[in-house]
Amino acid sequence: MIADDAVELARSLRAEAARTNERRALVLAGDRERGYDALEDVLDALAVPITRTTLVGPADRLRCERLAQSRAGELLGTTRDVVVLDAHDELRPDALGKLVGTIDGGGLFVLLTPPLADWPDRRDGFDESLAVPPFSLSDVTGRFRRRLVETLRAHRGIGVVDLEDGVVDDGLTEPAPRRDGDDEGLEPPSEHRFPTAAYEACRTADQVDAVAAFEALFEAPAAVVLEADRGRGKSSAAGLAAGAFAAADEDVLVTAPASRNAREVFDRAGELCETLGVVEVAEPRRIETTAGGRVRYREPIEAIERLGDADVVVVDEAAAFPVSVLEDLLAAERITFATTVHGYEGAGRGFSVRFRDRLAESDHAVTERVLAEPIRYAAGDPLEVWAFRALLLDARPPVAQLVADANPDSVAYRRLEPEALLADEGLLREAFGLLVLAHYRTEPSDLARLLDAPNLEARALVHEGRVVSVALLAREGELSAEQRAMMYEGGRIRGNMLPDVLTSQLRDERAGEPAGIRVVRIATHHAVRSRGLGSRLLAEIRQEYGDAVDWLGTGFGATPGLLEFWRANGYAAVHVSTTRNDASGEYSALMLSPTTEAGRELRDRHAARFARRFGALCTDALRDLEPDVARAVLRTVPADAAPALELTAHEWRVVAGAAYGPGLFDVDPGPFRELVVRFLVERPGDLELTEREERLLVVRALQGRDWEAVADRLGYHSAGQCMRALGDALVPLVDRYGTEPALEVRDRFADG
Repeated sequence: MIADDAVELARSLRAEAARTNERRALVLAGDRERGYDALEDVLDALAVPITRTTLVGPADRLRCERLAQSRAGELLGTTRDVVVLDAHDELRPDALGKLVGTIDGGGLFVLLTPPLADWPDRRDGFDESLAVPPFSLSDVTGRFRRRLVETLRAHRGIGVVDLEDGVVDDGLTEPAPRRDGDDEGLEPPSEHRFPTAAYEACRTADQVDAVAAFEALFEAPAAVVLEADRGRGKSSAAGLAAGAFAAADEDVLVTAPASRNAREVFDRAGELCETLGVVEVAEPRRIETTAGGRVRYREPIEAIERLGDADVVVVDEAAAFPVSVLEDLLAAERITFATTVHGYEGAGRGFSVRFRDRLAESDHAVTERVLAEPIRYAAGDPLEVWAFRALLLDARPPVAQLVADANPDSVAYRRLEPEALLADEGLLREAFGLLVLAHYRTEPSDLARLLDAPNLEARALVHEGRVVSVALLAREGELSAEQRAMMYEGGRIRGNMLPDVLTSQLRDERAGEPAGIRVVRIATHHAVRSRGLGSRLLAEIRQEYGDAVDWLGTGFGATPGLLEFWRANGYAAVHVSTTRNDASGEYSALMLSPTTEAGRELRDRHAARFARRFGALCTDALRDLEPDVARAVLRTVPADAAPALELTAHEWRVVAGAAYGPGLFDVDPGPFRELVVRFLVERPGDLELTEREERLLVVRALQGRDWEAVADRLGYHSAGQCMRALGDALVPLVDRYGTEPALEVRDRFADG
């Protein structure tokens, strides 16, 4: 019987996994009910504890923990012997990556699927999310699952059972016996401050080195960064260090996206404290020692509020945190960040791409360690090798030497058709790898979107066949009157980010009518940046699409450098979000570049509205916007969209009085705000201020920060000096824009 074959194969796979300390996978392909029948027999035969088994699927079909695919992230920081993924209704690539990372050495991953030959042609719940208007579900392709099926059939360590015909591939690798004692002989550093027991508890030389790195936290300010793929023992190393600090009368605060994610930290900290004989209280989220130290868990927001009470802070699964939260945690004097490199979290590279620069600029002495040697399973584990290939978790752009000579004249513009990407693994890895490394939020599901989503297209510049710059593009707009009305009334149209914001938030029901191309992401190889390749790629995109759409657009976490790049390429800001992006920690800027008259009318309409409301936003939602971002974003607005100055004669006298005489900004900030916005948008060539003066205009005139805070931020000796500096900065603005009442005030004090 086929069920008996499945049971025998499962036993063989798990036995081989146990002998080698590796993991194995079993695919049960075919009718869903037959799959569950076979699965129950398999689990009965394996006798895996129910507490070590998890079913991820839409219904409770087994007597064990069950999670929906949308909640797969809750397993981060935990381990299981068997994880079952029911992929009949849908397969979420992000969930697949997370689940593989939770299986321990000797464990088994079971995948329930439709018949493999049919699976790519079926459409599921995840596919529905790719069918964005004006496209339908029939426009979504199955290339991602076609590639996935090919990897399941090709990779070692994956057994496949056809529930109609029996075993297709036993997946057995017949490895050589694993030598015992591979982890023996580990010794602590010759000079160390942690107890020797902390090092004796390590399982690899990498982990010894990581634990030793934590000794840098005896000094302050200091930060330790541990990076590793999952299963390398970074959380264990953090736990051993936390236990060592607690044994030395230190207060250790641990935070993670959820308490269960930090379980390994507490397990290892508790084990070390027990070995040292100093445990007084041992609970899942709290350890106290007889020496007076402790290890305690706090949710992220509470952790930020309690930083002052802790001696040492441990941030586990740091890549899953918003950058803004990481920045708040950096207020701790002694802190460590443990982060996964290749994105099982599905949170992308916010830590690497955006936060590492913030850390480098801080006062902390930074110690970095990378753990490469697996701990929870053996090196070369087949399941890890398969997951990395199937989800391109380790995708990389070409090595720098191969593209070092690339310049705008040496490259060719190329359409990256999905079928071509599917047929050329090297091309796919280079293009996707470039997007991963250059962006703070690239997930395994983005690979599926690249291959299957009908509204997405990719374009690249290639140098001698190697990808040096790549852009991911989305078709948006051209929505029907009914769809536009639905958005205006609060509905959502997937895959139309720019029309959605302009319609639902900015109340423009016409915004979804023109057709557009949004540059979702653009990335240039780090070895050839600042050579004009990104601008060349945008120019090629404009040339290709200019006659077919009304506008080109983009949205991104706003920084001065990025805003200047897009401005130089003809894009203008039409909106800045009123909340920070969770992943980047920055406010998002939306920008448009018209290609037709309809697009120009859309851009001009919203650029003018944006300039008019910007001053008010700066005293409210954007009060903490970086001054240089405010300066840069207003510079992108077309000069002819600058708001008209409609100051009354009295208001001009108030402004001129503050510039030339004894008048005070504080009595009526409104007219000053209008004048500053007009100047920062228009920037007339005959009027120049220093960067410091422009920052002063932003933080005081637009954001309304108090004089003492402004003086401290901008380096003025006193609030009085800051007041005088503001008056001096206003002088050329009054000279340039002032009407007769303002000039009368100027002349009066000049004559005096």
